[in-house]
This record gives sequence, structure tokens and C-alpha cells, in this order.
Amino acid sequence: MIHTVKPGETLTQISQDYRTPVSAIIQANPAINPNIIYPGQSIVIPGFPPVNTIPYHIDVSVNSRRLTLLRDGIQQKQYPIAVGRMLHGTPVGSFIIINKAPNPGGPFGTMWMSLSKEHYGIHGTNDPSSIGKAVSRGCIRMYNNDVEELASMIPVGTPVSIHL
Repeated sequence: MIHTVKPGETLTQISQDYRTPVSAIIQANPAINPNIIYPGQSIVIPGFPPVNTIPYHIDVSVNSRRLTLLRDGIQQKQYPIAVGRMLHGTPVGSFIIINKAPNPGGPFGTMWMSLSKEHYGIHGTNDPSSIGKAVSRGCIRMYNNDVEELASMIPVGTPVSIHL
């Protein structure tokens, strides 16, 4: 998987976002100077499939509070979601699903899927009445049945685009 460095990112933050040790990123990118990375630079993140090998894509519209699953560019499913509240907005940008954890417990419902942005994910909920609202701390909440269905269809590495 190739990550394009965004303004302000450090190699340490990129390693935390992908839960991949800095040493593994450096080893996968022998030509980079780990002390000098720059916006627009391409960095190989080991352990994830190339994005172009995955037929799925998740599109999240924060304003319409909808998550759309596409396969080969064709809409497969659309789900209602909850998004981040004021001061805890859902991050906008391009990410991937880096792992899945069934039954994480607490407010995360029956499934957690981490995004390649530390502390953010797509997950179920123990409060189904929150779906359709801006109430989370930035994560994307789904009904438990919906997030379980989504997780069963997509592989780790699936790209996620989040926009307003």
C-alpha cells in the first residue's frame, strides 16, 4: 500500500496511523531519509495489499450521514450512520481499513474497523438511537447488523473516502 504524505505529517504519526513500526516503514523504503519527509511523497506501508487490487471502496458523506459501499465503482449498499459532533468532527480525507475487531465492547457495539488515522474507526453502537445524528467523538457509527454485514464483505486494506 502506498501512502502519500500530507502536510504536517511525520513518519512517527504515519507509523501510528497504520499501526506499523517506523523500522518496518524505513525497511520498506530504503531510499527515504526518515528525518526529512515532505507533502506529496509516496511511502510504502508494508503489510497491506495494493489499493488497486481491492474491488471495494467505502464512501462516507458526513453531511448526509450515509456510508456507501461500492464494488468496482457500482453501488452495492448504502447505510445510515452517525458522525462526529461539534469539536469532534469526523476526519475528512482518504484512508484504508487497517484491521477488524469483533466484539470490542462498550460503546463500539459488535464490530470495530480501524481507519488509517489513529483513534478513528467505523463501528457498531450500544445506542442505536444515535444513528443519523452528529454525536460521536469523530468515529463513524453504524447499526450493529449493518457494521457486521459491511465487515463480512470488505477486506482489510479497503479504501475509505470521507467528505462533507
